[in-house]
Amino acid sequence: MDYVGFWHLLHEEMKYKSNTGHQPKQIIRFHSPMEYARCMAELRRLKPSLSKLSAVKNMNLIHGVSCTLGSSSKLIKAHSRHLRVEEDMRIKLHETAVSPRTDPHVPWGIRQIKAPAVWNKSIGNRVKVAVIDTGIDYSHPDLRHNIAGGINLIQRSMLPHDDNGHGTHIAGTIAAAGQYHGIVGVAPRAVIHPVKSFDKHGAALVSDIILGIDWCVRNNIDIINMSFGMRTRSEALLQAVRNAYNAGVIIVASSGNEGKKLSMDYPAKYPQTISVGAVGKDHHIAPFSNRNRKIDVFAPGEKILSAWPRGKYNEMSGTSMATSHVSGLIALLLAAKPGLKPDAIREMLKKSSLPVRGAKVKGSGRIDAARLFKLLK
Repeated sequence: MDYVGFWHLLHEEMKYKSNTGHQPKQIIRFHSPMEYARCMAELRRLKPSLSKLSAVKNMNLIHGVSCTLGSSSKLIKAHSRHLRVEEDMRIKLHETAVSPRTDPHVPWGIRQIKAPAVWNKSIGNRVKVAVIDTGIDYSHPDLRHNIAGGINLIQRSMLPHDDNGHGTHIAGTIAAAGQYHGIVGVAPRAVIHPVKSFDKHGAALVSDIILGIDWCVRNNIDIINMSFGMRTRSEALLQAVRNAYNAGVIIVASSGNEGKKLSMDYPAKYPQTISVGAVGKDHHIAPFSNRNRKIDVFAPGEKILSAWPRGKYNEMSGTSMATSHVSGLIALLLAAKPGLKPDAIREMLKKSSLPVRGAKVKGSGRIDAARLFKLLK
């Protein structure tokens, strides 16, 4: 493969797209890790002289890059034997509604999964949970002591501050540690690592999700919370999820809010993730939640009270909220028994789950911390 020619041709195409104002983004993966390594070495040498290449994002986890490139480009045709190319698609958060609240208390979902019943055995001490989302409110009184290093993939020079609310809400359910007036999350001594891949509108590109997963693997994260999804399958995202799974990272993903039977969004649909649906206070599947026998577990996801930017609290509904309950419970489990592998955790969650009321689709139950910890004896 002509590596110098590859980057020169890519530079010309990016320059042309920039001049025309039409800027589709693509994810380019190399068939061979060796060719990828050699190509990236050449990129580092050429970047100073080819200005447009500074916009190329390196995705080491999947041996690829993302950049502005037409899907029918000359570059793709010239190097088709060496490359896999797919559109850098948009991905959305799994939320349905936001309702302001000013009277924080112990959220009902924390009680329903019986987290308080196991706090004498585990509070999630030092388990590292990455929340790939909209960032976090660093100053929130219930979260500020539980936040560790993160990354902002939207604006690399800035901290991953939350300009939407969704990420702070997810983090609160996982690990809030309110004292007298705030809320308590499932695992109040877990450590939250905010990975901001979503903008203030709750939108992200697949490439930024992949870069977030890559950061998690490199920083030895234990659990990744993915409260988002899309209907279209991405091979690049699958490769990133698979590589993280092979590295021992537990990935928890929301199934989607379309309220459909026999349906599930990606990345929850990938077999390497623990997929989550939502139930309400009545233990029935929430009307908005996708439901089918391939969903691993269900958790509280309707009118969930949690932290919100500027020290506030809000109720939200969605399989996003259910997923954060499961991530918190896994943090409790890992603190009590470190070293558990993703497949073992999935089986323990399913084995200890309780029936979902009125479920016409059998096979999945709702999480229960007390029953889960009995499996450790």
